[in-house]
Amino acid sequence: MNGLAWTAQYVQILGVLLPVFVCAGIGVAWALKKLHYPNEFISVLVTSVTTPALVFHTILTTELHDTMLLQILSATFTGIFAMACVAAVLLFALRLPVASLLPTATFPNGGNLGLPISYFTFGDIGLAVAVSVFAILSLTQHTLGVGILTWSGRAQGSAKRKWPVGMAISCGAAVTLRLLDVQLPKPVLASAQLVGSVTVPLMLISLGYALATVSRTSLGAGSLVGGIRLLAGLAGAFVVIHLMDLPVLVSSAVALQLLMPVAVVSYLYSERFTNVGAVSAGAVLVSTGVFFVMSPLVIAWMSARL
Repeated sequence: MNGLAWTAQYVQILGVLLPVFVCAGIGVAWALKKLHYPNEFISVLVTSVTTPALVFHTILTTELHDTMLLQILSATFTGIFAMACVAAVLLFALRLPVASLLPTATFPNGGNLGLPISYFTFGDIGLAVAVSVFAILSLTQHTLGVGILTWSGRAQGSAKRKWPVGMAISCGAAVTLRLLDVQLPKPVLASAQLVGSVTVPLMLISLGYALATVSRTSLGAGSLVGGIRLLAGLAGAFVVIHLMDLPVLVSSAVALQLLMPVAVVSYLYSERFTNVGAVSAGAVLVSTGVFFVMSPLVIAWMSARL
């Protein structure tokens, strides 16, 4: 790939990341002005109301075909398991709190970053696969991942809130309606879409505020966790590509999602249920920055497999 091609890819990736930087910049500016930020309200709103609505709408409206769905389901869960194992070993080796940081180091940003990059790399078919992977990642992170964090909080004697029942209800209801092929009225789906649409902006604004107030100590630990996330994603991608008998496009699209940096929602869940929210914020910042630098190489690797 020549210099002009690399530059063109950076420009396109920057276009994908620009909304992320703008929303996070709002939070940074808010913090620098030393204005009051209702972090508790935003955290509860996103984790208990808007994210359940987003997941509910995504699961019910995603185009999932039976054969490809089974392939994607198998590949994604295998990738999650591989990433969790690698992340747990590295967190333990670095003497970081494993339970509190495992979801942060395991789950990638398959939504506001993974979806547009998958579309840019693979087109409409790749986007359909990426949306399916995102739905599975979301379902797992918002149930099993949150369960790990709440258990971690109790184990540390934390006075954090209980496990978000709203997420469990929305996931269970969406999966049940999907399996039964129940068609909800359009106004209901539109309402879920509207409520869910504010999730990503709120998460990014909160992230920006947290990054502007994070301590150097937390940023250092966050750098380690961000690095672990990227290494775990690489391990998950390797397993999906080389150890599973899948169509090239499916394995490539799934692998690309697994290679994404730390999911922004990981910070909000860590902030709400554990004492390492600042570390998760640093992990989001560092892993996203490193991914941005390496993104043309990652995209070239995935594209070369087709």
